[in-house]
Amino acid sequence: MNKSATKPAKAYKNLRFLNSPDARLVRILSEYLEPQARFKHLGIKDTIVIFGSSRLLARREALQNYREVERIVSSPKRPSQAQLRLLREAQTRVEMSRYYEEAVELTQLLAKWAKTVNSSHRFVICSGGGPGIMEASNKGAALAKGISMGLNISLPFEQAPNAYVSKDLGFEFHYFFMRKFWFAYLAKALLVFPGGFGTMDELMEMLTLLQTNKIRKKVAVVIYGGEYWKKVLNFDEMVKRGMITARDFSLFRFMDSPKEAFEYLRQFLTKNYLNSE
Repeated sequence: MNKSATKPAKAYKNLRFLNSPDARLVRILSEYLEPQARFKHLGIKDTIVIFGSSRLLARREALQNYREVERIVSSPKRPSQAQLRLLREAQTRVEMSRYYEEAVELTQLLAKWAKTVNSSHRFVICSGGGPGIMEASNKGAALAKGISMGLNISLPFEQAPNAYVSKDLGFEFHYFFMRKFWFAYLAKALLVFPGGFGTMDELMEMLTLLQTNKIRKKVAVVIYGGEYWKKVLNFDEMVKRGMITARDFSLFRFMDSPKEAFEYLRQFLTKNYLNSE
């Protein structure tokens, strides 16, 4: 009697194939179709996107870290230069923690307001899903009892999802460009808090898409924290050198308080997306 042959796996269940270079297009398409299906099922129409550093701490955590470092530094009679440097870094983290707290306050205001408009799933808070400003943004929405999204990305140093992302609205991307697509596609407003290379990359790509009319819808761009950003990015010098025009300043606004940013975004979104519908 002949033994029955082992039944081969179907192609879409063959993990060896799906994780191979030959199936890269399938994986890319999955990062488009799977989020799209979830957004449709949950009735997500648009978002307010928040970018910012994953390294910023809540004020309580930053103060605790500072006190621990201060205790270590104060133990020897003459602290080393390395210890003094650690103390300065801890002090900077305390100073920068204001942006974490202000992100919580601002997104709480936005999420609370969004719940009052004609659909509970309008202008959903959307972050990168990780720690720092991302966590603060999702936390603010949670405090307002609103929903929020987290578009996480797999990184070598593992960016763990924060605990405040709403159920069924946490995503894990492999491809940066697909993650950026979903940030841009649903966004009606963009808030950019202090950050590093990743934040600048996200900001500049969005400004480029708006400048070149690749994004034709109206998107409010708020660069939050002028004290930081005007030192890091010298837009005036770019105009002076002819790299951008003064007209490009209309693409964004600098703001420095949660209430100021909230009022601007509320008016912008009401005028362009609620009153016009």
